[in-house]
Amino acid sequence: MDIDALRSFIAFVDTGSFTRAAKQICRTQSAISMQMKKLEQEANQRLFIKKGRNLSLTTEGQVLVSYARRILALHDDVLTEFATVKNNRPLIIGCPDDYVVSVLPTIIQLIQEKTPNQKFRIHCDNTVKLRIMLDNGEIDLAIITRAPESQEGYLLQPDKAVWVYYGHKELLTRATLPLILFEEDCKVHSAAVDGLDKINRKYSIVCISASATAIKAIIKNGTGIGAMVASTVPDDFTIIDDPSLPPLAAVDIVLAVTSTPHPHYTATEVAQLSALYRRGIHSLNTMKVHNVEHATLV
Repeated sequence: MDIDALRSFIAFVDTGSFTRAAKQICRTQSAISMQMKKLEQEANQRLFIKKGRNLSLTTEGQVLVSYARRILALHDDVLTEFATVKNNRPLIIGCPDDYVVSVLPTIIQLIQEKTPNQKFRIHCDNTVKLRIMLDNGEIDLAIITRAPESQEGYLLQPDKAVWVYYGHKELLTRATLPLILFEEDCKVHSAAVDGLDKINRKYSIVCISASATAIKAIIKNGTGIGAMVASTVPDDFTIIDDPSLPPLAAVDIVLAVTSTPHPHYTATEVAQLSALYRRGIHSLNTMKVHNVEHATLV
C-alpha cells in the first residue's frame, strides 16, 4: 500500500476530518480524497461510510487503522535507522605517519568531546597522497603540511623543519653526509636535498621511508641524520644547531576537509575544531614558558 496514502488515512483518523487532515500533511482535500479512493481499490474494501454529513470508518477501515499505524512506524523506523547509519558512519581521517603521535591524538580527543559516539578510521599516508584521497572523497579529513603562504585547509599550528640526530656528532664531520629521509614527495625531504645542493655539501641518502617509526629507529642507531618537522622530534633526539647545514623550510600543519564532507564535520565544524586545537596549543606553550620562568627564578 502507498505510504503517503496510509499517512493521509491516519491523519483523517486522528483528526476526524479530511479538511484538518489536509492542513496537517500539507495536501489539498481533493488530493486526500483521491488517495482514499485508491486505498479502497488496493484493499478491495470499503473503508468509509457516510453518516449524515460526516464520514466514519467501516469495520474494514477500523481494521486497517492498526495495520496502517504499524506499517508507518516500521517505515519511519527504517528511514531513521538509515539516516542514523549515514550520519554515524566512521569519520575517516588521513594522517602522515610523523603526525600520528604529535597531532592526531589531540584531534581525536577534540572530536570525541564534540561527538562522543563518533567512530574513526585512520589512514596513514604522506601529504601528497592524502590530498589525492581528499579530492576523490576517499577520506573525510586530513592532517597535512602546507607552505605558510598557502591558504589550504585550516591552520592547526605553524612549524618548521629541522635537522636531527641521536647524539652521534661524528656524523656531521663525514665528507659525505648520511641522510635518513621521508619519501621524495615529502616537503621536508625536498627542502633538505635542495638546501644541501645549493651549498654544494656532499650527501648520500642512506634510507627513505614513509614510516616515521622506521625513520626514527634508523636515526637512533646512528646510521645517519634526519630532517623532520620540529613538533614531531622525539624528546631524546637532538635538534642540530650547526651553521654548516642549510636552514630548512617553515611549514604549517593544517586540517583539510573533502568537498563532500562527513555529516558531522563540514567546513564550518572543521574550522571550529582547528580553532580549538590552536587554543589548546597556545595554552600549552604559555604553560611551558611559565614553568621555564619559574624554574629560572628558583
